[in-house]
Amino acid sequence: MERNCQAMLQDLMDKEAIRDCLYRYCRGIDRADEAVLRSAYWPDAHDRHGAYAGDAEGFFAQALPRLRSGGRGAHQISNILIELHGDVAAVESSFLALQASAAMPTRETFLCGRYLDRFEKRQGQWRVANRLVVYDWIEERIRPELAREDADLFGKRRPNGGRLPKDPLYAFLDTVRATPTPLGREDAI
Repeated sequence: MERNCQAMLQDLMDKEAIRDCLYRYCRGIDRADEAVLRSAYWPDAHDRHGAYAGDAEGFFAQALPRLRSGGRGAHQISNILIELHGDVAAVESSFLALQASAAMPTRETFLCGRYLDRFEKRQGQWRVANRLVVYDWIEERIRPELAREDADLFGKRRPNGGRLPKDPLYAFLDTVRATPTPLGREDAI
């Protein structure tokens, strides 16, 4: 019974580590945060992502300059199903993505699909070893208002999201990380 409970606990911890990795991927893409994006993939990973098929390094090389050039984007992940097979996992995750590039700021692209990921646990850490992106839905619309400056587009809705380092996330993280642990709460770290 004890061994069974330990195995179940390890499975839960492994699944949570995989979910955390998927969420890091979304943060890395939406904030154009290279370090966070890289932390979601093994260095020898392969990615088939739309027109791109190749190693993860090539994916970063083509995606990051485009993301850093501007535009808008938001990714959401849901329906995460994880099958554990020792130190390998088959993971299917649904995604929703809204995108408008700097090159075509008035064209909004709405994508729905799934990431089919082979995760591998190496040295106690789970990351993507192989990704296939399956597209299930696309809508493209012309939205002239998206070309407006944030102050005009969002009005009083502040602050607005952006890419690294301007996104409010980074100041927030710096503040939380610099906050001393409350007295008697050494476990809070």
